[in-house]
Amino acid sequence: MPRSVNAVASRARRKKVMKQAKGYFGRRKNVWTVAKNAVEKAMLYAYRDRRNKKRTFRSLWITRINAGARQHGMSYSHFMGKVKANNIELNRKVLADLAMNHPDAFKAVVDQVK
Repeated sequence: MPRSVNAVASRARRKKVMKQAKGYFGRRKNVWTVAKNAVEKAMLYAYRDRRNKKRTFRSLWITRINAGARQHGMSYSHFMGKVKANNIELNRKVLADLAMNHPDAFKAVVDQVK
């Protein structure tokens, strides 16, 4: 009896990976083994960096709040401590946006916690 291989499924699987590798440079876009490795690595980076993105944005917000608070003579930790003590329900994302784009509103928050 002849050996049966599911060529349709194999080709579909390869086609799916080759489609994901579209736009890559050199052999990464058109050689199966190289493209498969490149796509696998890209997926790992994407998975990892979806988590890292949260960290980097939080650090960016903290930097912006710190800069805004220091303009009004407070350190970041002192400011955030007072925000929590006064039960102001604004998260770091909103505070950073206020510090960057609405300095008057941020000043009002600082004056309220002082």
